[in-house]
Amino acid sequence: MATDDFFRSRLDQMIDLRHPLVVLSSRMPWTQIEAALAPAFARKHREGQVIEGTDLFGTTLEIAGSSVSMAGRPRLPIRLMAALLYLKHAFNFSDEELVVRWSENVVWQYFSGLDYYTPTLPCDATQIGRFRTAIGEAGVEELLKATIDTAVATKAVRPAEFERVIVDSTVQEKAIAHPVDSRLLEIARAKVVQAAKSAGIALKQTFIKEGRELRRKAGGYAHAKQFKRLRRTVKRQRTILGIVLREIKRKLTTATAQSGASITRLTTLMARAERIRTQQPKDKNKLYALHAPEVECIGKGKARKPYEFGVKASIAVTHKSGLMVGARTFPGNPYDGHVLNQQLEQTAILLEGTGKAPKQVIVDLGYRGVDADNPRVQIIHRGKYKSLTQQQRRWLKRRQAVEPAIGHLKSDHRMDRCWLQGSLGDALHTVLCAAGYNLRWLLRAILRLGLKALFLRPLLLSLLALVLHRSLTRTCPAPHGSNAVATGAGG
Repeated sequence: MATDDFFRSRLDQMIDLRHPLVVLSSRMPWTQIEAALAPAFARKHREGQVIEGTDLFGTTLEIAGSSVSMAGRPRLPIRLMAALLYLKHAFNFSDEELVVRWSENVVWQYFSGLDYYTPTLPCDATQIGRFRTAIGEAGVEELLKATIDTAVATKAVRPAEFERVIVDSTVQEKAIAHPVDSRLLEIARAKVVQAAKSAGIALKQTFIKEGRELRRKAGGYAHAKQFKRLRRTVKRQRTILGIVLREIKRKLTTATAQSGASITRLTTLMARAERIRTQQPKDKNKLYALHAPEVECIGKGKARKPYEFGVKASIAVTHKSGLMVGARTFPGNPYDGHVLNQQLEQTAILLEGTGKAPKQVIVDLGYRGVDADNPRVQIIHRGKYKSLTQQQRRWLKRRQAVEPAIGHLKSDHRMDRCWLQGSLGDALHTVLCAAGYNLRWLLRAILRLGLKALFLRPLLLSLLALVLHRSLTRTCPAPHGSNAVATGAGG
């Protein structure tokens, strides 16, 4: 068959056009996604820099670098980068593995908007992170909103289902090691010494050998449950960290760093290290990771995992079909009921295109006592079981449907550990995990609807043939002499 390129075949001639991901690629609102994300990548006007010059008439001032610069490498297509984020969280791949799999998978390339097979990588793995940061939380919410709009457009979910949702909270853990005091103290000492060296500060003593030996002893004492020796070791670690911090503080004014960035990094690390050195076991605002100060210790009452280190995340799914219509993080470990209003606000924004908004919210007992804060919705939980109607009691039986959705978010869509930096990374990761969940939900819905049509079509054809046969037999006259033949045979 003739193609536009003589040496290459088009992707639509190489793949099965009935594949769910291929069908979904033609149903996704790519134009809407590109229009929403394009402002984040518009070239911005630069103020310029005033430069002094001299000529025959004396000193002059010129402005260099003003106006919009058209220099630089052209950006990659927004649809390609958005599709990579969808595929990453739908199929649980890291950025590095994602680009390699993309170069081998023709269906993924077709979903990304390509016409011809490309054996090279779509981009560098680091560009995915920069794109994610550039679009921000509003941009990833647009990706989640696009999946909801697609579910409505494909009739996989009825808009009336959005009026009743299930809301629950979970913990999105951060990619940090277990925060043991001895480990935190040793890492703080090593990082502060390294930053001081980069800033040009020569230390009298760095305690490298003793610090490593103390860390090894603390691990052995903790394993052997020799807690008195463990406390003595940790105390020595606090002492040597304090010695290093005080020496750096004395010499900080004589630092010979070429850039202010290294000094800023050193002062930041010193503040965090001092916080680690002085914090007590029962302090409320403890620092659990030197590189991630936003991490919180959250206890959800689980016997297998009493404490989780990360951030609280709230999830909202439809009551009947389980489509995810809301996901966001809440730093500070607030009470579940106090975040319900903000969660419903995000859900209402995501459902603007459907013309519906939540009216009934099914929750657990952690959301008691917030009816006055949410006057527009009806909150249903088992705490007021006696006052519920029979229909509301039936609705309440499906509250547990949100639990496997959260489980799939963590096991299949990368929500078990967040590797992105800062509180912004936590917020972006939660919404993208929900978008990946919805993409897999749409693939299953397309397959389900396609199989249903595949099974119903022969059945409808056979029923239609039977109806036509019966109508023809009733309208056509019987052959002449049939009654006589039957009578003769009977006689």
